[in-house]
Amino acid sequence: MPAEWHPHEATWLVWPKDPRTWPERMEQVERIYVRIIANLTEGEQVRLIVDDADAEQRVRNLLVRAAIAVSRVQFLQLPTADSWIRDYGPNFLIRPGGQPPLAFNDWGFNAWGGKYPELVSDDSVPRRMEPQLGVPRFSPGMVLEGGSIDVNGRGACLTTEQCLLHPNRNPDLTRSRIEHRLGEYLSVDQVIWLGKGIAGDDTDGHVDDVARFVSPDTIVCCREEDPRDANFQPLEENWKRLRATLSPFGEPYKVAALPMPGPIEGGDGRLPASYANFYIANHAVLVPTFGQPNDRVALAVLQELFPKRKVIGIGSEALIWGLGAIHCVTQQQPRGNV
Repeated sequence: MPAEWHPHEATWLVWPKDPRTWPERMEQVERIYVRIIANLTEGEQVRLIVDDADAEQRVRNLLVRAAIAVSRVQFLQLPTADSWIRDYGPNFLIRPGGQPPLAFNDWGFNAWGGKYPELVSDDSVPRRMEPQLGVPRFSPGMVLEGGSIDVNGRGACLTTEQCLLHPNRNPDLTRSRIEHRLGEYLSVDQVIWLGKGIAGDDTDGHVDDVARFVSPDTIVCCREEDPRDANFQPLEENWKRLRATLSPFGEPYKVAALPMPGPIEGGDGRLPASYANFYIANHAVLVPTFGQPNDRVALAVLQELFPKRKVIGIGSEALIWGLGAIHCVTQQQPRGNV
């Protein structure tokens, strides 16, 4: 599995359509998707999954009205339950210099530990995408969501104990067997275990809200400055773990701090708002912002870490009501011949 900054052939998204995910906010969420697509098409193709022909025509009209080059958007009509393609979609792999150059993992998806039975059907999406992709599909035989891992393309993988060791995912797999499975199907030699995720996260602590690789030897890690905040202690523990971790080559990782936006409340409690839920595109880094003072600080931190890409803040106040942000709704398809 290459790092997210490896050149992309395309980015996959699933058009939002379930008002239960974003109550009374569907129009705002659609506008966020249009902005995401507008930024992505400047540097790569977008492959957009819609339910049917009527949905495709409606979305095409929205994109045309937004002056987006629809020639850069490839549509695939494929019914889905919801839009979280990061978690249930194909996990792409490359074989540099080999044939075939591209393949993908089809991990098991049980709707985040069985929390949403109506969404479990999205487990079939990678298999149903296989004819369109036309590349080998591997079945690791393990439940794993894409947001629960992050790799540097050089043999290291970030994850959390709260998620991958949770009994609602793979109760029959020990830590060592999970590490072995990740090694087999991601080609990683090191699994870096963090502790817990952030407050309000219904995924049981996905790492893409906590810490991310930004280069082979650099990790950006969220920190909460308010010691009274529920995120303060878990994030400090993760920070300490990373600072004490050596790479497979025996060198310490560089660890950069990323602020948190502070508490953002939803209808049923705190929302899992995090600037770490950014997406690394070919020419840009798309960062969720939340109308908070730390928005500018986070964008400045990430711009320094990605000097060759334009860091773009995208207001995600409506998107986060679905309990996910930009990284959660995107899935990179790497170029297999680079």
